[in-house]
Amino acid sequence: MNKLLIGIGMFLGSTIGSYMPILWGGSLFSITSILWSVIGGLVGIWLGYRISKYLGFI
Repeated sequence: MNKLLIGIGMFLGSTIGSYMPILWGGSLFSITSILWSVIGGLVGIWLGYRISKYLGFI
């Protein structure tokens, strides 16, 4: 179950992160979109791990 939560966190984080440049008029196909996607994915992995730990799966 912990891998599932971490995977969901990574997917949601990278998806939300890739849309961040649109808030200031940027493009989905830009370097900043890729950078924000990586940052969002890492934050999502961290949150998925924390939630798994909180729920007792780890």
